Amino acid sequence: MGFVDKLRNRFRMGKGRAKAKAGREAGDPYLEMKGQKERAGGAARQVGERAKDMGKITRDAAKE
Repeated sequence: MGFVDKLRNRFRMGKGRAKAKAGREAGDPYLEMKGQKERAGGAARQVGERAKDMGKITRDAAKE
């Protein structure tokens, strides 16, 4: 399930990037901020997924 979560986070980051760009071009600060927030949320979740991966790698290495 980790791969699906990572893919979903990447999609969220891309969607946020597109909203922020559209907001800048349209002169809509609300849309731009909403996009930045969405992008940051996806990035934060991505960091969490990487931390889980590192924990799993560390745990597996400790077993050996």
